[in-house]
Amino acid sequence: MFSPSTERNRGHILPVLQRILPDAASVLEVGSGTGEHAVYFCAHMPWLHWQPTEGDPAAIDSITAWISHSGLPNIETPLELELNSETWPVRHADAVVAINVLHYSPWSSTAALFRGAARVLPKGGIVYCYGPYRRDGAHTAPSNAAFDEWLHDVDPGFGVRDLEAVEAEAREHGFRLDEVIEMPANNFSLIFRREA
Repeated sequence: MFSPSTERNRGHILPVLQRILPDAASVLEVGSGTGEHAVYFCAHMPWLHWQPTEGDPAAIDSITAWISHSGLPNIETPLELELNSETWPVRHADAVVAINVLHYSPWSSTAALFRGAARVLPKGGIVYCYGPYRRDGAHTAPSNAAFDEWLHDVDPGFGVRDLEAVEAEAREHGFRLDEVIEMPANNFSLIFRREA
């Protein structure tokens, strides 16, 4: 499987991850999609240990194919993970990466992401979220407003989230928002750290 958005955003996300992820970090990627991000990041950061996960069996097949094609030794076989599950298939990670996940899932998945991350991350562990967000209740660009409408048409539970609401949810689970980085195409990188 191929994702055009992956090709557009991965080159911009890479330097952020290179800066924030600790050396030899164990990374749990939720919602790995096609698997292209995992392969690209692991090729450029061979010191990482990357665990892709997905809830969609077709996507897991795609991730497996990309890993096999890449021949990279630092990516694990993808695991099935449903964000809302009370048990995740991984017990420990140094960072949780969620790229284009929160707007393609119901709002309950935001709480589930941070609740699950709190179970697997140590103090100081990172949650990295990438995607479009509203700020102060407003879209940051007309294209994001149109995208939000399209998401609602796909599934009424999907939608561009309020950055402040995501931050409040993270705080409920012991995470502080460390950085907000403006990215191309009206997207943002949000970097959270576990406090407790």
